[in-house]
Amino acid sequence: MAAPSSVTERERKYEIVAGSGVPRLIGVAGVETQDDPVEHLLDASYYDTASFRLARGGITLRRRVGGHDAGWHLKLPVSADERQEIQLPLGGDPNKVPGRLRRLVAAYTLGEKLVPIAHLRTDRFEHRLADGEGRTIATLTDDHVTGEVGGDGAHLDKWRELELELDPGTAPGRLDDFDRALADAGASASPWPSKLRRLIGDRVPRPPRAREKPTAGDVVLASLREHQARLRRADVGVRLDVEDSVHQMRVATRKLRSTLRTFGSIVDKKRTAALAAELQRLGQQLAPARDTEVGEERLRAQLDDVPPELVFGPLRQYLTRYFAREAEEGRTKAMAALTGKRYRHLLRALDDLVTAPPLTAKARKPAKSALREPVRKAARKLRRAEAATTGLTGEELETALHDVRKKAKRARYAADTVKPVYGKKLRQWRKNVKAVQSTLGEHQDTVVGRDVLHHLTIAGHGEGQNTFTFGMLYAEDAVRAEDLRETFGRQWRRLGKGGRPGWLR
Repeated sequence: MAAPSSVTERERKYEIVAGSGVPRLIGVAGVETQDDPVEHLLDASYYDTASFRLARGGITLRRRVGGHDAGWHLKLPVSADERQEIQLPLGGDPNKVPGRLRRLVAAYTLGEKLVPIAHLRTDRFEHRLADGEGRTIATLTDDHVTGEVGGDGAHLDKWRELELELDPGTAPGRLDDFDRALADAGASASPWPSKLRRLIGDRVPRPPRAREKPTAGDVVLASLREHQARLRRADVGVRLDVEDSVHQMRVATRKLRSTLRTFGSIVDKKRTAALAAELQRLGQQLAPARDTEVGEERLRAQLDDVPPELVFGPLRQYLTRYFAREAEEGRTKAMAALTGKRYRHLLRALDDLVTAPPLTAKARKPAKSALREPVRKAARKLRRAEAATTGLTGEELETALHDVRKKAKRARYAADTVKPVYGKKLRQWRKNVKAVQSTLGEHQDTVVGRDVLHHLTIAGHGEGQNTFTFGMLYAEDAVRAEDLRETFGRQWRRLGKGGRPGWLR
């Protein structure tokens, strides 16, 4: 079967009064022509688990016949108006989801079987909207839909809706222009994110509404749900080998683990200890792939700044070979981590965590009072880590500063978790903590970078490379590290001066 292709959809859906005409959009967002409608008959079967795991994650999976893009479509949410669509052509068993798509949603299905859940027939009337030079700006479709869903409470439904989809080359902001024009024409925004969600309705529970005065448990659980969702979205990106997806997955993993540890008095720390350990292990398995990305990008940028006369031999070709091997090994480890039973158990544990969390008695207390102490503890640990650097030099200092960086990251994550409660009060403190973390992150890059350069020098010498340039970059990194330590000192003094609520002192 052909490799999946990917497109980005930017669209909005609208309700329209039965019997009304299709709005004319000439003069809106640069539109000068609105073509007569082209009719398409679309027949789509939708797949999900029996418990609607994909729909709960905002994902749509269908097999559609008819139209210009017939095939298997996997739609992943990006934002309110934007979705990534993975496409595969028709072929194979029409009643079985292709293995490539099943694997892409493994973090959502968790081993449950994908089965047909709904069937939609759409009589679509498509209007192309173009500018004065004939370039497509958007497509307005008038959809007449008949849908049926089986299982308990099987039913048939019919409705009409408008869909406004931007051409990939059109600026996203144009959606608002069309939105206003369609509202003026009598159309109203659809409350449903997709036709499928409209059809299956309340079979998929809506996310819990935020309370006006949240408890400590409400705030921490909202943070955990957000990071779990980010981890699963990043999982799809890693499987598709999307740039930066490994990094995003590591960030989500770290934030989940940090939240569990920092707010262990809210979500029982003892009962989540095993999960936190598994999250740490996952992060370690993803580390080689991410470290290779960062190392290569950083070293190539450094090499670009070296005068040509000081670059001896085919160093760039040598780096390409070296990092290609490292990247392949890192990706192999990352994919092995994502395809094992242990990872599936971790995902199930996360699911259990957010659906039936082991909350403590403190979780029922008002967030404003109960969440102060965990943030205070994170701040104290950061101060103790910095104090431990006093009098250290060399590798001991580098190791201690790396620990300060990790504690700063945890303190920043704590501030992010309680943002709904203390957002404005912690804004400046969080900003100062982030500055410290960023500087020490750059410092750690010089530490790791020097290790890589040392390895490249030895390996390159063995292959007959002139490694003078690597030695020069090594020395520059050592100087850069000293400068960053001075910057950290200034930032730390700024962090200690204020810009935080009194209870955090």
